[in-house]
Amino acid sequence: MSHSPKQRLILASSSPRRQELIQSLGLPYIIRVSDADETVEEKISPAELVEVLSLRKAGTVLEMLEASEKEGIIIGSDTVVVYQDEVLGKPVNEQDSFRMLKALQGSTHQVYSGVACVDAATGKQVVSHRVTHVKMKSMSDAQILRYIATGEPKDKAGSYAIQGIGATIVESIEGDHFTVVGLPLSLLSDLLLSFEIQVL
Repeated sequence: MSHSPKQRLILASSSPRRQELIQSLGLPYIIRVSDADETVEEKISPAELVEVLSLRKAGTVLEMLEASEKEGIIIGSDTVVVYQDEVLGKPVNEQDSFRMLKALQGSTHQVYSGVACVDAATGKQVVSHRVTHVKMKSMSDAQILRYIATGEPKDKAGSYAIQGIGATIVESIEGDHFTVVGLPLSLLSDLLLSFEIQVL
């Protein structure tokens, strides 16, 4: 099956995890790293937050593209962890990681991932999100510190990675596993249909 140039995907992310997931779709893709400002002034819901930031990341890449490059669908994605109405982003340091993991251990939290698709040629955009519930195992302070020492929590929303050794601290999930990894592929494939791109 051949793909027209319009079917090229442009991933607006430097995340190795998202790059692996995009690759698994079997469509041609390129990476364009978005340096979008991720600050949001007003108090908005986690669902709105991930959608706003996903669109902002895709929009930033659209502005970066030269006229000759404006072919394909730009994909922006953003993920946050929410525990008792507090949005947990990436930790600022190891103490912040410890605070997050101490709160999350032994309880259930939510992971929101937004996905935005923007047609580089026309500017047409669609955006949505998914939410998954994650129950984390109970952990001692020593276990939390050992996990932090692996370095894995450093750049992860909520200070853990379900696709790494962090999988061993998760008891169960309810919802899409890939929402927790950072790019819900089922949702993405639905959104791509708006641009007549069929994954399967």
